[in-house]
Amino acid sequence: MKYRHRELLPIEQRGPLRVAFVTTALNVGGEETLLANIIRRMDRRRFAPELVCLKQLGVLGDQLVVEVPAFNGLLQNKFDLRVLARLTQLFRERQTDAVVTVGTGGDKMFWGRLAAWRAGVPVIASALHSTGLPNRVEFSNRLLAPLTDAFIAVAEAHGCFLASDEGCAPRKIRVIPNGVDTSRFCDRPGNDALRAELGLPVGAPTVGIVAVLRPEKNHDLFLRAAAIVHRTVPEARFLIVGDGPLRPEIEAQIHNLGLAGIVHMLGMRRDIPELLHVIDVVALTSKMEANPVSVLEALSSGRPVVSTRVGSIPENVIDGETGFLVPPGDEQTLAARLTTLLTNPQTREYLGRAARERIVRHASLESMVGGYERLIAEIYSAKTTGRRWTNERDSSASPPTVHEVAPLTRAAAEVVAADER
Repeated sequence: MKYRHRELLPIEQRGPLRVAFVTTALNVGGEETLLANIIRRMDRRRFAPELVCLKQLGVLGDQLVVEVPAFNGLLQNKFDLRVLARLTQLFRERQTDAVVTVGTGGDKMFWGRLAAWRAGVPVIASALHSTGLPNRVEFSNRLLAPLTDAFIAVAEAHGCFLASDEGCAPRKIRVIPNGVDTSRFCDRPGNDALRAELGLPVGAPTVGIVAVLRPEKNHDLFLRAAAIVHRTVPEARFLIVGDGPLRPEIEAQIHNLGLAGIVHMLGMRRDIPELLHVIDVVALTSKMEANPVSVLEALSSGRPVVSTRVGSIPENVIDGETGFLVPPGDEQTLAARLTTLLTNPQTREYLGRAARERIVRHASLESMVGGYERLIAEIYSAKTTGRRWTNERDSSASPPTVHEVAPLTRAAAEVVAADER
């Protein structure tokens, strides 16, 4: 089959499909970790993944260069228009069969898709990991929707948001839920040595939050709830894992709330699986989310999660089954749910078992990677027969309305609308 001046062999008559994942840089983060896992786990008999970073490779990219072909330094600055020629040449030279841009909006989504189309790449897809601000699909990226075969959402509610608020055609949206390595993130006995290293008193119940220190993660709510819990459960300790621009403000608030020695700021850590073994309850206080990896990792480790009811979180944090959901901004309810779990070990254990079972069934790394493999193979196969690829699951669906999306996602959409006005 001839496709835009390129001969395409049927998938069963050729070797592995060469798949280029395009991003800005592969530093440590939820989205970046997911991409690294996808690249590492793809079936090499059928797919040959490659990494393309427009800027630097980043921490995870530096690790992947010994495993897969990796390219970087294609975008010199924000106004470097020659990136299009460089990317186009790269895809032609590599005979790329599929390009998947990773991340919502920005240069990687724009230049990656445009170059793929110019190079005659058969499969063009965009994996969108964010919901609302600070990331969005800008007008320039929306213009390239006709060149895009599929938009990948990370959860059902996220797929609704992409259709209702980001301008993605419902028939092109494929939901591939985020997944985690359930063998690495599993329920194990507590780590007394690590507890001692962190300065946690013996037997002290602990609450942890794993999130970058940015406004949308709302650590202010976490600390206000911690202050309330501390009055009822004075022996409780609170761990903040992550780093970011709000660190000075968060440290000041800890002091102002009288939580010095009660809240421990751990910064960036590479031992998250081990840390989860010293945390009894995981909290997330975000104003908006898609399908956060930190929640999946906690649930997979048998830790109940107390989270704000935003974005796609209710798809895995089932209220009263795998954790608790609270209204955004409500520190009283958040504190009450945390107190319930900190003072009831049997309830924590019951919810933790259900949490682990849910992730193993619905959000494993294998299921996520398999979703990407099936999507790429489906689109490529359609192109070899001259058919227009149709996402059977969504082809007959009417566009969802904004009212079908979780409450805080709607709030984020209103902020975007106000900004556009």
